[in-house]
Amino acid sequence: MKTYLLLFVLACSAVVATAQDNDNTPPYLTKSLANNAINSVVVNTSAGGINVSGRSGEAPRVEVYIKGNNGRQLSKEEIKKRLDEDYDLSVSVSGHEVRAIAKNKHNFSNWKKSISISFKIYVPEQTATDLRTSGGGIILDNLKGNETFTTSGGGLMINKVSGIIRGETSGGGIIVSNSDNDINLETSGGGIIAKNCSGKIKLETSGGGIQLANLRGTISAHTSGGGVQGNNITGELITSTSGGGIDLKQMDCSLNASTSAGGLYAQMKSVGKYLKLEASSGNIDMELPLKQGLDLDISGDAVNQSPSKISGFSGQWEKDRIKGKVNGGGIPVSADASSGNVNVKFN
Repeated sequence: MKTYLLLFVLACSAVVATAQDNDNTPPYLTKSLANNAINSVVVNTSAGGINVSGRSGEAPRVEVYIKGNNGRQLSKEEIKKRLDEDYDLSVSVSGHEVRAIAKNKHNFSNWKKSISISFKIYVPEQTATDLRTSGGGIILDNLKGNETFTTSGGGLMINKVSGIIRGETSGGGIIVSNSDNDINLETSGGGIIAKNCSGKIKLETSGGGIQLANLRGTISAHTSGGGVQGNNITGELITSTSGGGIDLKQMDCSLNASTSAGGLYAQMKSVGKYLKLEASSGNIDMELPLKQGLDLDISGDAVNQSPSKISGFSGQWEKDRIKGKVNGGGIPVSADASSGNVNVKFN
C-alpha cells in the first residue's frame, strides 16, 4: 500500500507542478476567441506547460504566462525585452484553428536569460489538439476529438476527454480519469494512474508503477519500472512488469498477467474467455469462482488449494500440479510459478 501511495504522490506532483506555474500570476497576454468557432488547437513551446480546457462557462480565450528561469517573476518590461531579443511568440487564428507558438530564435539557450512560456487555452468541448512542449506538463480536460500531445519535461493529466487520445512524456507521470474511446499513453519517467475509463486503453511506462481502477474495455498495461495494482476491471486486461509485483482485485475479465520481479495476486469475480498468470520469481495467489466451468493447468514448486476437495473436479491433482476440469470444464485457466508456490482458493 505504501508503494502505491508513493506512486500516486509522485505522479500527481509531476503534473500538478504545471498547473501551479500559473497560480496567483496574471497572464502576460490574453487573446479572446469569442468571435471564432474554434475546433482545433495547435501549441508548440519549448519551455513551458500547456493546459487546454473545454469547460462550459469559460470565455473562449488564450492566456500566455511567462516567467524567468527557476520560476522567477519578471516585470512586463523585462519579459518584453527578452522576447524581442531571444524568442518568437505568436497567437493566431486561421479558419477554426488557434495556433500558439513560442520558439527560441537561437540554437542555444542562455539559462540566465531563459524564460518559460506557458499557455492556458479555453475552447469549446468539441476540439482537437496537437500539443508539444519539452519543458513542462500538459493538462487536458472536458474535450471531445482527436487529441495528440507530447512532452519530455513534465507530466500528463487527462480528465473527461473522449476520442482518440495519444500522449507521451519522458519526464513525468500520467494521470488519466473519466475518459473513453481510444486511449494510448506512454512515459519513461514516471508512474501511471488510470481510473474510471473505458474503451481501448494502452498504457506503458519504464519508469514507475501502474495503478488501475474501475476500467472497462480492452486494456493493455505494461511497466518495467514498478508494480501493477488493479481493482474492478471488466473486459480484457493484459499486463506485465519486470520491476515489481502484481495485485489485482475484483476482476471480471479475461486476464493475462505476468511478472519477473515479485509475487502475483489475482482475485477473480468471474473469468472471461481465459485466465493466464505467470510469475518467475515469486508466489501466485489466485481466487477463482467456485461455480464456473474451468479447465485448470496450474503448476509451481507447490500447489496449495482451499478447500482441499472441490466438488465436480476431475483430473490430476498433485502437490505441484493441478490439471483437470471443474464443473465440467470450459474456460482455460493456467498459472505457472517457476520458482514459487501457487495458492488456489475457490469462492
